[in-house]
Amino acid sequence: MPSPEARHARGSVRVERGAKRLRTYLGGELVADTISPLLVWEVPYYPTYYIPAADVRAELIEQQGELAHSPSRGDAKTFTVSAGGQRAAAAALRYQDSPIEELRDAIRIDWDAMDAWFEEDEEVYTHPRDPYTRLDILASSRHVRVLLAGVRIADSHSPRLLFETGLPVRFYLPKPHVRMDLLERSDTVTHCPYKGRAQSFNIRLDDGPLHGDLAWHYPAPLPESQKIAGLIAFYNEKLDIEVDGELQPRPSTKFS
Repeated sequence: MPSPEARHARGSVRVERGAKRLRTYLGGELVADTISPLLVWEVPYYPTYYIPAADVRAELIEQQGELAHSPSRGDAKTFTVSAGGQRAAAAALRYQDSPIEELRDAIRIDWDAMDAWFEEDEEVYTHPRDPYTRLDILASSRHVRVLLAGVRIADSHSPRLLFETGLPVRFYLPKPHVRMDLLERSDTVTHCPYKGRAQSFNIRLDDGPLHGDLAWHYPAPLPESQKIAGLIAFYNEKLDIEVDGELQPRPSTKFS
């Protein structure tokens, strides 16, 4: 765990100085470049980056008239970011009089308003990586069965178990052990900053209704997650999963 000097909590917001170089771009143009970003946990799931004001290109941001209010961070001035021929209104905030001292000289740039974010020289998707999230992917011989409305969707004695901080164990199964005839490719594509780009699947039982986005796979995961390449996983929250003959309780998560 980080030392008191490394981490600071104020109410529901935690602030910590990051160690990675951080860059962000809009329209192909560099907007900010820093080696001392702040990681701010506005929500418990993952942090948000705040960038020292001196490391944001001042000529690319223009103050707007309105203020944004946060109960914990105070009032923020809003800025439009203009770069590379694109404009992102209210994409930057500065809490110059925040009760949290560390935030006063930093600018919060909306992650989704930018085209690309880089930690060191690696592009990061979806949201910043949490330095306290860990992934372990382990081969297993446990017997895993996946059922939907009593119908067996998958049955495997050689799953890969993915343990990710803050989430239930995910069971990734080889395609030959999955009823792929019941799966239909979904239009839903998601990104994970730790695993990469995922393609989702719907499930249809016989001629029944379509059950949307119950499974997914990573065709080409990031290097640290190569062990799950091409394997199929199912939402524990939405289907019945048996492990060694025991029905697992359905966890309650943000995916429920």
